[in-house]
Amino acid sequence: MRSRPPQAPELPEPPARLWRPAEPKRGYDVVIVGAGGHGLATAYYLAQEHGIRDVAVLERGWLAGGNMARNTTIIRSNYLLDESAALYGHALDLWERWPTELDHDFLLSQRGVLNLVHTEQEIRDARRRVFANGLNGIDAEFVGPEEIAELCPVLDVSPHKRYPVRGATWQPRAGIAKHDHVAWALARRADQLGVDLIENCEVTGFVMDGARVAGVRTSRGDIAAGRVGLAAAGRTSALTETLGLRLPLQSHPLQAMVSELLEQVHPCVVMSNHVHVYCSQAHKGELVLGAGIDTYNGYGQRGSVHVLEQQLAAAVELFPMFARAHVIRTWAGVVDVTPDASPIIGPTPVEGLFVNCGWGTGGFKATPAVGRVFAHTVATGAPHPLNEPYGLERFRTGALIDEHGAAAVAH
Repeated sequence: MRSRPPQAPELPEPPARLWRPAEPKRGYDVVIVGAGGHGLATAYYLAQEHGIRDVAVLERGWLAGGNMARNTTIIRSNYLLDESAALYGHALDLWERWPTELDHDFLLSQRGVLNLVHTEQEIRDARRRVFANGLNGIDAEFVGPEEIAELCPVLDVSPHKRYPVRGATWQPRAGIAKHDHVAWALARRADQLGVDLIENCEVTGFVMDGARVAGVRTSRGDIAAGRVGLAAAGRTSALTETLGLRLPLQSHPLQAMVSELLEQVHPCVVMSNHVHVYCSQAHKGELVLGAGIDTYNGYGQRGSVHVLEQQLAAAVELFPMFARAHVIRTWAGVVDVTPDASPIIGPTPVEGLFVNCGWGTGGFKATPAVGRVFAHTVATGAPHPLNEPYGLERFRTGALIDEHGAAAVAH
């Protein structure tokens, strides 16, 4: 495995600015807090499907500079539980439609995802998940080591490893997409539909009219709003606490890394919950590796060294040839995690305030679907059928959507 020659052409980057710079008005019908994938997708669907175009998307930094720029680009829908399968399955359907609908090539590559298993119990769990996926219309199958070797020749499936690969689930429609291109595609379409995208505008609190949210307080002044939707990872609970509303969220660093540019050798996405690493190869050639969240709570955009060491050891266990690659960059985003490892999407007890948070490791892959259902919720004041199970009341009734480990990756 050798580094790509320096003179090799790189993929063209779109212009730095595809949308018009906007100055905040004194008021909007809807204000969305957070200009990442979820916030931009929500604004797009508010304008496109609900005809609500007096919308502002506020971002304290630069557009898509938060977790949208820090995720590992993986798209899949092979979740175990019915509620999860419905939401992520709808997302994958929309991912396939978006390049044409948004008129932007964001390099969707449906190269497939292998979720590896290493023990007898994991084999049983994986087969159960494949059967559940089939009942929900999700493409998935169980494959053995021989088939895995054909699908991903660079993966070591020899039986004498410390953690031998005993099999895997395989979802052919899964894959990756270039996250910054996705953000630019959404920003351009939202801008064309009349949405204001306002950067360097930090939301610090809310303007209240009695018990109702009537706007937001920002670093650029108060902005009135008929409805406010929160879609800011790592910030939602801090903002709702200013209203005395505590959400069942914990914030953790989630880190990843990339290698230098290499020849294309890794044909799909490989994930292992047991040795805990997931790895794909980006369009330009970097190996992209990630693992689980750091166990401590925090808002830092860097993580623990021991987590990096463990995921590198796991990667070399699965891909011995990668031992010769060099780590170029590591980073972390801040993810919010709920007690059942599933998001919160819906209205709050505070009139006029809606939340979309608690995604843990699942946020990017759900982007199209959550944008659509959150837009429906904000526009109508009531949940869409796909996000109705994800309301706050489930933590009171006990109707949890417990995806801990069920999706073949720990949260």
